[in-house]
Amino acid sequence: MDLEERAVVRRRRGAELEEALLEATWDELTEVGYGALTFDAVAQRAETSRTVVYRRWATKPELVEAAITFMGRRNKATAPDTGSLREDMLAVMRHTNEKRIGLMALTVAFLGGYFQETGTTPYDLRRLVLDDGLTVLDVMIDQAVERGEADRARLTPRVVNVAFDLFRHEALMRLGKVPDEVMVSIVDEVFLPLATGRG
Repeated sequence: MDLEERAVVRRRRGAELEEALLEATWDELTEVGYGALTFDAVAQRAETSRTVVYRRWATKPELVEAAITFMGRRNKATAPDTGSLREDMLAVMRHTNEKRIGLMALTVAFLGGYFQETGTTPYDLRRLVLDDGLTVLDVMIDQAVERGEADRARLTPRVVNVAFDLFRHEALMRLGKVPDEVMVSIVDEVFLPLATGRG
């Protein structure tokens, strides 16, 4: 370890250092893509040494997976309780549109080399970001059933997920934010009729 590296490690340790490295990795990914991402560039952006990065992640796929998981969980939505399934769903979609849309765009635009190298898919990568246990959608649906807004018998996994499946499709096709009127249309014209049986 050289003098510069020792100085950096004294200044930032543990979670603080790891957060700086993962943020630097994310910034590099969104600027240059997976193919051009290097440990040297991440270290330079985080103002540390390449050795510090390698000590935590031995390969580029591991580093990328850690960065995407970190960013996905940092901006994770919490389940709202507005008293209305419609407003709950729109609130979560709008949060995602503001805070997590970059993660969706990155998946398609910048990670082709990652999927080719690892033999994985966007679905596999998404599973890294999701925690075990109840999801925000699960909580919202439970609240709606308790309020009598939705019929549990109608709520198959496909129905529960259809709004966000359509939202992700729109985001990936646009490589950016989804217009609010499109989100409202998804909820009002597709999700609510399926979930509630009412038009």
